[in-house]
Amino acid sequence: MKRLAPALALCALLVAALPAQAADQPAHLDSYGTKAPYAPGQSARTYQRAPAGFVPVLTENVSRHGSRAASDSEDADLVLALWDRADADGRLTRRGREFGPKVRALRAAMERVGYGELSGRGTAELKGTAVRLAGRLPSLFAEIARTGERIDVVSSGQGRAVASGDAFAAALGAVDPQLEPLIGETRTDKDLLYFHKAAGGAAYRDYLENDQRLAATLKALTDQPRTHRAATAVLRGLFTAPFVNGLADADRVAAAQAVHNLYAIAPAMSEESPGGRGWGMERYLSAADAAWFGYLGDAEDFYEKGPGFAGSDITYRMAEVLLDDLFATVEAKRDGTSDLGAALRFTHAEELIPLAALMGLPGSTRPVTERRPYTWAGNPWRGAEVAPLGGNIQWDVYERDGRYLVRMLYNEKETAFKAGCRPLTRGSAFYDLDELERCFGRA
Repeated sequence: MKRLAPALALCALLVAALPAQAADQPAHLDSYGTKAPYAPGQSARTYQRAPAGFVPVLTENVSRHGSRAASDSEDADLVLALWDRADADGRLTRRGREFGPKVRALRAAMERVGYGELSGRGTAELKGTAVRLAGRLPSLFAEIARTGERIDVVSSGQGRAVASGDAFAAALGAVDPQLEPLIGETRTDKDLLYFHKAAGGAAYRDYLENDQRLAATLKALTDQPRTHRAATAVLRGLFTAPFVNGLADADRVAAAQAVHNLYAIAPAMSEESPGGRGWGMERYLSAADAAWFGYLGDAEDFYEKGPGFAGSDITYRMAEVLLDDLFATVEAKRDGTSDLGAALRFTHAEELIPLAALMGLPGSTRPVTERRPYTWAGNPWRGAEVAPLGGNIQWDVYERDGRYLVRMLYNEKETAFKAGCRPLTRGSAFYDLDELERCFGRA
């Protein structure tokens, strides 16, 4: 065990070198939806200890990629086209005059990073999660280094997911250089980690494109008087009243949503801001209006990726391939057919959100009916909690005398498995593998 001391010392140094993510979380986090930047949900000092005699033998995860640039320039382009018109006509407010240059700078920063690619903050989020994993299970990684067990790294193949896996692996290797040769190159498995675009997602894609109930519900939720009031209020902060009044209703809503989208992505790009101080996009819409557009974004994700409509599992049934892989990895360790010490998976919100619904994780247990649609007041589902940028599900596996226990962390918070799964004792974070197989119908 003496060899752990240098590794743990380096672990502490790495943690100190990473940005303090919990401290700079933006206010009104829910208004950022699934663009919310990551922070661990629990202090590692408060984790439960494994029952006496049990030692860690495997860890595995499913992680969303970290913070990234926007997928494209569409929102910035739309807003700047309006801004240029208003500027030419002298129709900008005082706040509006400073808004345009700030959006141009943010757009330029995203172009440098690459649209859809991992930002500096995203890299730090993944490195931080890896370092905390090593600190949580030091004896496991010491044993991996001693025995030469493999660390498998797999991603969807998309740039931001590959970069997330690479950042995570590099941080693990830095904690203990003896792990480096045991960490496999990040490989691609689209069927497992990009299933919404693979063969297994065909029925799901048909639902998105053709389900009339989905289309009608999202249109009704968006086309409310509150949306039009919020859109007008957001734009009136930037442009004069005559200019805003001259826009069609639909154009006002689209422009305000674009402003909100820039607001939501800005924290993910904080390291690329001037001096790393942030972009200050919260100045350009009120907390109430940001929350409203955040709710509309959550509604879309809820119906398209999450619990969705009662009586239908179309949004999350395809995640069975990923849940099966989580179980199969543990079962192979139990059966002595695996040389893996860690299985690390890097994916997207389109996979993590359905997996959370399939597993019945907190916040993802309540679908809705057409008569009682999704609202923040009536449903606990929040994109910022279910799948923030860098969000993750981790299983730690322990063994004693051939008996295997599993503990789950959801965004690094010890989390109970779904209702009907019995922990070892009341309130315990540990579950017998046999019990989980029974509970999930794998026995």
